[in-house]
Amino acid sequence: MTEATSAASPNKRNVVLYRNGSVYTAADPFATAMLVDGDTVAWVGSEQAASSIADSTMEIIDLRGSLVAPGFVDSHVHLTETGIALDSLQLGQVRSARQLLDAVQAAPGNGPVLGHGWDESTWADPALPTPDELERAAGGRHVYLSRADVHSALVSRSLTAAAGLTDLDGFSPAGHLKRAAHSAARRATRHLPDEALRGYQRRALAEAAANGYVAAAEMAAPHIGGVADLRLAAAWNTGGPGTEAVPEVLPYWGELALSQEHAQSVLDGLGVTVRGLAGDLNIDGSIGSRTAALRADYSDAAGERGSLYLSVDEAAAHLAACSVLGIQGGFHVIGDAGLDTALAALDLAAAEVGEQRIRSAGHRFEHVEIADSKAVERLAHYSVTVSSQPGFDAAWGAAGSLYEQRLGNRSSGMNAFASFYSAGVPITFGSDSPVTPLRPWASVRACLEHHNNDQRISARAAFLGHTRAGWRAAKYHNPMAGQLVPGAPASFAVWDVEELMVQVADGRVQSWSTDPRARTPLLPALDTGSDPVCLQTVRDGAELYSSPALRA
Repeated sequence: MTEATSAASPNKRNVVLYRNGSVYTAADPFATAMLVDGDTVAWVGSEQAASSIADSTMEIIDLRGSLVAPGFVDSHVHLTETGIALDSLQLGQVRSARQLLDAVQAAPGNGPVLGHGWDESTWADPALPTPDELERAAGGRHVYLSRADVHSALVSRSLTAAAGLTDLDGFSPAGHLKRAAHSAARRATRHLPDEALRGYQRRALAEAAANGYVAAAEMAAPHIGGVADLRLAAAWNTGGPGTEAVPEVLPYWGELALSQEHAQSVLDGLGVTVRGLAGDLNIDGSIGSRTAALRADYSDAAGERGSLYLSVDEAAAHLAACSVLGIQGGFHVIGDAGLDTALAALDLAAAEVGEQRIRSAGHRFEHVEIADSKAVERLAHYSVTVSSQPGFDAAWGAAGSLYEQRLGNRSSGMNAFASFYSAGVPITFGSDSPVTPLRPWASVRACLEHHNNDQRISARAAFLGHTRAGWRAAKYHNPMAGQLVPGAPASFAVWDVEELMVQVADGRVQSWSTDPRARTPLLPALDTGSDPVCLQTVRDGAELYSSPALRA
């Protein structure tokens, strides 16, 4: 099934007036107040007008200078994986094999030892612990520790035996598993009751709501969590009395379809509505695990060029099938050789079903980290949306960091946000959580502080890419979603901010301005050393999260 409209949870109609703050709205760049009537923004305007509107029938929230802004949309998440990562060993600060083994040894409980986030590119000695060392540290418990990019993992000897991994592609006796062996190891640790899986998803959605997200695109796939996990994620949208108010889930399913009939069969078999057959249908892997497909060798691994999981013909058949059905298709693609495959597939699919069908389907490619100017032009030609993760550049783009280690000089052209924008490529942003955390303002800042100055974009462009563009990338049924104007959905967040400013896109002139004559809605200054703090998150008029400080 494909998504047509999304049923919002029925909420008791109430009226709330927010005043004495700042409202990010195109309707009035000087707005200080907003009226919400049920699930809709009813009015935005001045403090003087708010005084005349206020009455005893409505709740009145004194913002005390806080910012009201459209809620964030994360365009690429994995809910169950995020929940598991949040409740597992946090390995992002580990700096050696010894520290990793110490963390495993100290893990509480009696079940499998799960952890996430190690990155040997930050270690002085990148040598990894062996399966036997993990086995001893865990006292015989199964161990699964996903790398930061979640495209490979370390596993213990007992898990290897129990899951039958030794004959699978990507298995290594050293215990660092990739490709099919990694997918099988992950699935072996995810055989959990539905209530446990739902609990992990609830944990992820609560984390998202507490950080100002009103929606998240769930990138489900057979090799990640399977159909059961997808159905649980989609079920959060069903609503009904007593249903928890959570961010809207925008579900995708990453399964290959080789014909129109095959695609329709896949959709019919899911039993839930999805927005398309896209997301983590992998053409290649990741830079960190050296599975992203490259035209030339990895700089730190002679002879290695990554992995291609789909052929041009397979990818073309998938895009053609989705285009004929009028649904979104797409792929996970990171390396330049991977993108070559995706672009060649677009050409073949267009030759089969026509360019107009390709464009109108609104296909989307996830990540697209290495794209030269010709590739950017072709993406624009086919109106392909690029779903990027600014946190990747923040984490790995600095001089001497992972990208430079793996790619050398090629790393300077990665994550070409400004190039995409200037060429007219639709772009939307997300976290790929649990790969990077659900911290939207840090992601916005990463766009402003891109390690390649030529690829930096303005705060306004970055903010729109994290909000309204997310709805558009999902082909959402309400064109007013992602903005705060009368008649738009009341989906927003309230932020405690230190200072509001307008950032100029051109780095050659003054970077920040507070001049009201700019007539541009103000955004938080992100160079203060601290991010805005979320005070409230509201989706379609329903409160998802509230800090005690909001009504104190």
